[in-house]
Amino acid sequence: MGWFRRLKEGITTTTTEKRETPEGLWYKCPSCKKIHTAQEHKANKHVCKDCNHHERISSTEYFEIIFDDNQFTELHENLVSGDPLHFTDTKKYTDRLTDTIKKTGLKDALRSGFGKVNGHDLVVCCMDFGFIGGSMGSVVGEKISRSIDFCLKTKTPLLIISKSGGARMMEAAFSLMQMAKTSAKLSMMDKAGIPYISLCTDPTTGGVTASYAMLGDLNISEPGALIGFAGPRVVKETIGKDLPKGFQTAEFVLEHGFLDKIIPRTELKEKLSTFLRMFKN
Repeated sequence: MGWFRRLKEGITTTTTEKRETPEGLWYKCPSCKKIHTAQEHKANKHVCKDCNHHERISSTEYFEIIFDDNQFTELHENLVSGDPLHFTDTKKYTDRLTDTIKKTGLKDALRSGFGKVNGHDLVVCCMDFGFIGGSMGSVVGEKISRSIDFCLKTKTPLLIISKSGGARMMEAAFSLMQMAKTSAKLSMMDKAGIPYISLCTDPTTGGVTASYAMLGDLNISEPGALIGFAGPRVVKETIGKDLPKGFQTAEFVLEHGFLDKIIPRTELKEKLSTFLRMFKN
């Protein structure tokens, strides 16, 4: 037998609408799982304050971080890939390009901009991983080549921010040709004495690593970035041995002499302006 019974069915309020928290107010770090406000995370250049995890960001965010007052002139913005091989896998390459352009608002996997970094002129070519995995196709190579021509004409230093899964298989040999094309163009910058800085971000792999990403007068990286040619699983299966701890991380690559410096994104602009001032003098 119960000691009491409910006389009223619940509590009523005058509010009938359900209030929901707006999306996008909070950021949960995928590495340490700590939670911060999205505003704090953006103010810290999309880097976790607790564990220093560097979130992948697009060219839009990099330009905002690097250029003074986010003021720059975009170069060669209307270049779009063709379909020289009439390639089809699970869908036509032309359809894949159309869908990706609509989804991302980008024309291809790299954007170029000319502006100032603490008063110093700089051309920045930045890859976007969101466009077919940041794959290097004919447009990526052509934009880099034309940006180098601009640098040669104006005597402006160049920064390339790499973020790529490698060559674009839908363009096959046309994609692989960009490795030789961009490398030859960079040799012209070297002969002209114009500085080139390469920034590797997560991930920098495949044909990009085998060409312009490792040809800088300064090769720098963000902390924890994956840098290599083939992926760790492929390397392990090929050599039949376990890989060292931290294999292909930026820290491992720096230790083995392939990088000059690892720079946190929060210090990137100041370090770049220091490099540019040093090169100028």
